[in-house]
Amino acid sequence: MSTLWFKGTAYDITGREDAPAVVLIHGIGLRRELFVEFLPSLSTELRVLTYDLPGHGESLPIEQPVTLWSLSQQLLNLLDHLGIQRCALVGFSLGGMINRKIALEHPARVAALAILNSPHERSPEQQRLVEERAASTQSEALDASLDATLQRWFTVDFLATHQESISRVRRWFLSNDKASFAAHRNLLARGVLELIRPERIVECPTLVMTSENDTGSTPEMAYKIADDIPDSKVLIVPKLKHLGILEDTDAFLVPLKDFLRQSFSNTIKSVERA
Repeated sequence: MSTLWFKGTAYDITGREDAPAVVLIHGIGLRRELFVEFLPSLSTELRVLTYDLPGHGESLPIEQPVTLWSLSQQLLNLLDHLGIQRCALVGFSLGGMINRKIALEHPARVAALAILNSPHERSPEQQRLVEERAASTQSEALDASLDATLQRWFTVDFLATHQESISRVRRWFLSNDKASFAAHRNLLARGVLELIRPERIVECPTLVMTSENDTGSTPEMAYKIADDIPDSKVLIVPKLKHLGILEDTDAFLVPLKDFLRQSFSNTIKSVERA
């Protein structure tokens, strides 16, 4: 699959053009290949868009400040370019903050929302730690704390037995534009404040998932996110950590696909009959 480009954003799109659309948004330090194992399954029924955040993967850095507004505009501009007026948004980690921002500010564009391993309101101590990590990123090399990060992202068994997968994540991480990474990490630390107890209400179908042992996007946070979204569903995946989505893809993909099928049930049926 060759990379497509729009105004500095690298993206891929698969599936039938007449199918309902879903966008998969990766998190900080990663790239759109995070979802490569999702594509064969989802693209049989949906039009699937993946893209790289600024300064991540193949996307160029942006000159303006990195905010939830600017990252939302990156995606909205891409959707306008592709003629996608309404879609489901699946966001992992920081991606789950971006898709919440769009659902709150542009509800007509969002048919369904899936928020995966995404942070929310932290305790004062948790907030202090993430802000300290963000501040240190300004002066550190990208690999300075990578081993500690990988230990937060993967279980001990996976780190010991899946060296090829770990090496791939290392390459993704170290390929980032350093200034962009630092800006995104600062947003991950402080941007949740925009999303806590919002004045508007997300009204589309919503699935909130995280891993049992994700210390940065805890089960408690998942339930707090759901508290702000009427009739949302929470699913906690046992045993895994932050990048459980790579460690056990089916544990996330199967319930996500079921959720999207339910959210798009009428549209998918009409496409199947066409």
